[in-house]
Amino acid sequence: MKIVGDSEHFKQPYDNDDDYVSRTEQKRESEALQALGLQLVSLSKTQLDKIELDEFLYDTIVKARSIKPKTEAYRRHMQYIGKLMRSAEIEPIQAALDKVLNKNNNESAQLQIFEKMRERLLSQGDDEIQTLVEAHPQLDRQKLRQLVRQAKKELEKGPESKAAKEIFKYLRGEIID
Repeated sequence: MKIVGDSEHFKQPYDNDDDYVSRTEQKRESEALQALGLQLVSLSKTQLDKIELDEFLYDTIVKARSIKPKTEAYRRHMQYIGKLMRSAEIEPIQAALDKVLNKNNNESAQLQIFEKMRERLLSQGDDEIQTLVEAHPQLDRQKLRQLVRQAKKELEKGPESKAAKEIFKYLRGEIID
């Protein structure tokens, strides 16, 4: 006869199962996959092409763009994308997504650097041209002087300057880090 207080009596079938995942944890994982799917849907086509995806998953993500957001159909489609993501390997997808998104951040940081260079050239003139040419010998000092002179003349007449845009393009084209 067994004693009622025996610990074997109160054991649950999953107490010794290390692979047990609670329903709450399953829901969290599902929501995380849906969020990753939403990030993939929000990418441009060129960005999405840089990420290696299963062909069926890729087509499903592209199709999500044709569905009107904030509708029930869109919500169900996003759940479907989450379901498809469960069978895919997430780590390579997440790594590729991080790389694509970080590349865009780096590009915008580079653009800001060129903007600041242009502003310094317009405000400080020849001194800044000399400093810039010393740091980047591939730059043409004469061309920079002409562009800066022209930009200053144009900026005196109005807020827009074609030469200032040319300075930006020239710096971006010549200085490659």
